[in-house]
Amino acid sequence: MSAIVSIIMGSRSDWPTMSEAVQVMDQLGVAYETHVVSAHRTPERLLEFAQGADKRGIKVIIAGAGGSAHLPGMVAALTHLPVVAVPVSSKHLKGMDSLMSIVQMPRGVAVATQAIGEAGAYNAGLMASQMLAIADDKLEKRIQQWRQAQTDSVPWSVTDDSE
Repeated sequence: MSAIVSIIMGSRSDWPTMSEAVQVMDQLGVAYETHVVSAHRTPERLLEFAQGADKRGIKVIIAGAGGSAHLPGMVAALTHLPVVAVPVSSKHLKGMDSLMSIVQMPRGVAVATQAIGEAGAYNAGLMASQMLAIADDKLEKRIQQWRQAQTDSVPWSVTDDSE
């Protein structure tokens, strides 16, 4: 199965956060690839990646970055594909710097920004899957079943274990 989602991050140190995105995509059977693409340290790689992603069959890009967090916006500026952004928590400002950098995109450069950290990365994987399900009936059905299982796992009562 060829990758249709690309998960990119600014450095390998972002992988513990970004690996959360693959959990839900593995459960839903969505094929993905992972790459390190730094907006600041590998600008030529960024340009080549963003301009060639659609030609390789990629449909959605998940981009995680910390600190100045320019990666999601730069990728969005270079491709027509949807970009789901994950602000990675940073040492000094706990990811607020990443969030503020990512969420302040200029008009015409859209990124779908998620929460800071692991929850944001997990939801980015879910968001990418939901986007793809618009044109994939089988994936749509798997998402519906996944959601039902999620709902069924929550008990109705705090004290009643008879369910």
